[in-house]
This record gives sequence, C-alpha cells and structure tokens, in this order.
Amino acid sequence: KLMNNITKYILFLPLVLLLVSCGGDSSSDDSFTYYQKKPVEPSKLDLTIEASGEVEAIYSVEIKSKASGEILDLPAEVGDFVEKGSILARIDQRTPKNILDQAEADLRLAEVRLTNASAQLERGTALHNEGSIADKNFEEIQESFASAKSQHVRSMVNVENAKISLDDTLVKSPLSATIISRPVEVGQVISSPTTAVGGGTLLMQMADLSKVRIRAFIDEIDIGKVSVGQNVSIRVSAFREEVFSGTVSKIEPLARVEQGVTIFPVLIDIDNKDNLLLLGMNTDVVIQVVDKDVALSAPTGALRTRKDVYSGAEILGISKEKVDKFLEKKVIGENFTKFIVFKSGSIEPEMAWVEIGISDLSRVEIKEGLNKGDSVFVLPSKGLVDRQERFRQRVKSWG
Repeated sequence: KLMNNITKYILFLPLVLLLVSCGGDSSSDDSFTYYQKKPVEPSKLDLTIEASGEVEAIYSVEIKSKASGEILDLPAEVGDFVEKGSILARIDQRTPKNILDQAEADLRLAEVRLTNASAQLERGTALHNEGSIADKNFEEIQESFASAKSQHVRSMVNVENAKISLDDTLVKSPLSATIISRPVEVGQVISSPTTAVGGGTLLMQMADLSKVRIRAFIDEIDIGKVSVGQNVSIRVSAFREEVFSGTVSKIEPLARVEQGVTIFPVLIDIDNKDNLLLLGMNTDVVIQVVDKDVALSAPTGALRTRKDVYSGAEILGISKEKVDKFLEKKVIGENFTKFIVFKSGSIEPEMAWVEIGISDLSRVEIKEGLNKGDSVFVLPSKGLVDRQERFRQRVKSWG
C-alpha cells in the first residue's frame, strides 16, 4: 500500500510543481525550470483518513416472555433506562396459577400415599422376616412403595415447574440498559418462544448506550493504513461543535461493493457516557493514521524508482553512463522501503539510495541515506516533461 501511494504522489506532485514553475514570461527560457530543490529536515508527519458511518449498539438483547398469554402491564417505555432485575412486563397469571394449585394438590396426595406405602413396607418387612407372608405378597408391597415414591418425586417436580412458569409471567430485565424498541402493547396476547414454532413474540429490545460503536466504511485503497487501536475523531450533525473520541476495535474481513467501489466495514468503539450519541445517527469519522515527529524527512516527490531515474538524470544533466554504473548494484527492498533520490553534490547532483519509513503522502521519513542539511531534487517524470515541453513550444508559437 505504501509503495502504491508513494508512486502515485511521485507522478502527481511533480506535475503541480512543474506547472507552478512555468509561471512568468513564456518567451523567456530562463524563467522555465523542471525541478525544485528541497531541504532534508525534521518534520511532523500527519495523515488521516475520512469516512462516514452510523452509530450502532455494541451490546443489545431481545426480550421475550417464556410465558404465553395476555400482557397486563408494561411498566417501561421506549427510551427508559432500567436496572437489572426490574420488571419489564406482567403476563396474565391465571393459567399458571391454576396449574400450580393443581400440582400442589397432587403433591399432597402423593405425600399421603408415600406415607401409607412406607408404613405398609415396614409392616410387610417384619411379617416377611417372620415368614407370615409369602414372597409374592412382599414383592407387591415393595412395588407399591416404589410407585408411591416415584409419584411423590414427580409431583415435586411438577410443583417446581409450575412455580417457574408462574415466575415467568413477570418478565425481568437481564441487564442494566435502555429500551430502544417495544413492538407490543398492553392487552396483546403473546406466544412463548419455548412453545411457538416462530420463536415467540418479541416484547422489546434493549441496548447498553454507555458504550456504542460506529460502523464506518473505508475504501480498499485506504484500508491497509487502518489498524486496531488507532484513534478516531467523530462528529455528528446534531452536535457540530462536539468532537467525540473513539478507537478502532475491528476491521471486518468481508468487503462490500457499492456503486462499483469496494469498501470494508471498520468498527469504532466510543464511550458514550452522556448518551449524546443515539443509535442510527450518521457520523463523519477521521482516523488518525500517522501522527509522529521524525528526525529526517523529504518530499515524497523526490523519490524515484529504478525505471524513472533516467528521466530525472537527463533533466539534471547527469550522463547515462553514471546512471548505468549506479544501477549496477541491486538493492534489497527496492520500490518498497528503498528508493532513489537526487541530492545536491559538491560539483553536480548525485544519486543515492534511501530507506524510507512512514509517510503522510506529502513528506516521507528518511531512515537512512541522507543527512540533515542535504537537499533533494523534486523532479517530474520523463512523460510529464515531454508533455510540458510540447505545451511550452505551442505557447511560444502563439506569441
């Protein structure tokens, strides 16, 4: 990505400089120059990426009732903040209450039967030990006791389940959050997700608005500059004077294509302590890609590749033989971290390989190959020079 962007600016920036240098009297050859000389010096590199996005919740939950029936009460409205455990809805309790009453009555009957069966087992055991009853009769007593005990356990389970069903008629908040939607009203009959094929009726949706995120869409050309942890500045139309701060939390791997442009979703987390940011708000985001003071930097337009060095040498009057000799040695990292520059020499301009670091596309960090106080030449490509020369000759012919 760095190579692509630098190459673009190598071609584009010199054209601007070339056009600027062509100002003045077009009939005077002395006023026409093809390059600028710039110093190598410390500088602050600053590069940002701008994008748009939308506010969405990080943590949200759908609330459904495990109980079916008519809604009798909905204490919470949309926009209310509710604490964990607060009652969100009350469902008609008559059917669950009747089921619980029946289960408790069955449990009392099972307890009596178990008590009687236990007493019969105790007497039968004594008589069997004395030989007063046959083995078959004793086995029937044991079976009756086991059946009574099983029924007792089943009745206890039914009571417990009935209590749970009754408790389910009170829908409580699973977390401390804000209600963002409530598609039901009092009097509506709902179905339980545990019994309904369609998954049950949605009562409401809740979200934690204390921390939200923005889903921004970054062009594929710039996505290589974005990384998790980068700082982001956010503005929204509702609060134009307010600048919100966020952090890149995730870069989603699946691209989207919109109007022929490939973009990637980037998630940005924001602390929303005052709840100023509302879900669905459109935002403008600025991602800070580079923000660093470097010891040495040079204009990006001064960097040249092996293929483009001859045109620069021709402009500066450097012979082809010197360029050939300079390019004999292969350099590891060419066109990635190593580029060629023309710098001022004691007699004539000289060529040098430089190692680059970060760039803000206007200037680039120089790690190796140049020293403070050096000057470099910002040159156009050979094709640009030829086109400008033809343009200059045409202007002169008009005069």
